[in-house]
Amino acid sequence: MADTVLHDLTDHLATITLNRPDAMNALDTATKVALRDALLDAAADPEVRAVLLTGVGRAFCVGQDLREHAGTLAARDSGDGDRGAALDTVAEHYNPITRAILEMPKPVVAGINGTAAGAGMGFALAADYRVAAAGARFTTAFAGVGLASDSGLSWTLPRLVGPARAADLLYFPRTLDAAGAERLGLVQRVVPDEELPKVALEIARDLARGPTVAYAGIKEAMAFGATHTAAETLELEGRLQARAGATEDHREAVNAFVAKRPPRFLGR
Repeated sequence: MADTVLHDLTDHLATITLNRPDAMNALDTATKVALRDALLDAAADPEVRAVLLTGVGRAFCVGQDLREHAGTLAARDSGDGDRGAALDTVAEHYNPITRAILEMPKPVVAGINGTAAGAGMGFALAADYRVAAAGARFTTAFAGVGLASDSGLSWTLPRLVGPARAADLLYFPRTLDAAGAERLGLVQRVVPDEELPKVALEIARDLARGPTVAYAGIKEAMAFGATHTAAETLELEGRLQARAGATEDHREAVNAFVAKRPPRFLGR
């Protein structure tokens, strides 16, 4: 059996690829564990300066593998399984995956090659930069299968589109095309389907060559500022700026400016 999650590290860029194309990259337990562990490894690895998350085939990720889930529910209902096991996956898999993307101190690019539904949409929206193929489709999905939202959608979606629009998308799941997702601010860029792999890789490579500590500070400050006062955010910015200002990359950028040449960042 092929690995359901592929992981490559080249030139400080970790590319993590969901690889269940026949199942539209649905998340069975093995895939969730592999994805969680790949993201946590990338977050902890000092050699990784950016992450590209994408999928193989016509889907980015359609969320929970409902065939596996149906079996878990049947076992629970027959008395053969733990009554809570069917949804333990939220704490064991979905929350750690989403937090790994949101809290990783380096940029995460989602290359959305196709359908992103449910948890798949949640993982995509947790990324820092989202580039979608023109043929990609988005749906929150959860209410349609009698579930509340997870994978961060109740946090990311209102921040991207506002609470009223988020409620509309969550209460009434329907398919949103890539152009509509771009208009709403769910993705930063839409490209022709055939260009998605190249463009997503170029964006991620640019970030992997950038000032990693500065990116981490920008990411932390934006997340902090979403739930704190301006005064508290300014104080944090001061601390983060002191950290970035002490890096080799900052000194290199200043020297490059004076010398009128492009900077060569090392990520430290």
